[in-house]
Amino acid sequence: MQQHENIAKCLAELGNVHRLAIFRYLVKSGTEGAIVGDIQQKLNIPNSTLSHHLSRMVNVGLIDQKKEGRIVRCIPVYTKLDEIINFLKEECCLGY
Repeated sequence: MQQHENIAKCLAELGNVHRLAIFRYLVKSGTEGAIVGDIQQKLNIPNSTLSHHLSRMVNVGLIDQKKEGRIVRCIPVYTKLDEIINFLKEECCLGY
């Protein structure tokens, strides 16, 4: 049941248009991720709003953040994405 709760929390966070756009951008950015300033500029999300959305995604394990001096890099957690996809394929497609 713990996995169900975790997946539900991730999906709830991705149910927001801005967070989904951020996550898609990060996934497309690859394993290096992207710095916060680039995300803000590319998606045109105000910095304070972006910080809020990033924090929520970090809290459920969708992304990691690394400080590089004064720069913060956001990196998608591909294992979490794989977990969500596998859950949906295995649990939701059983034919109940």
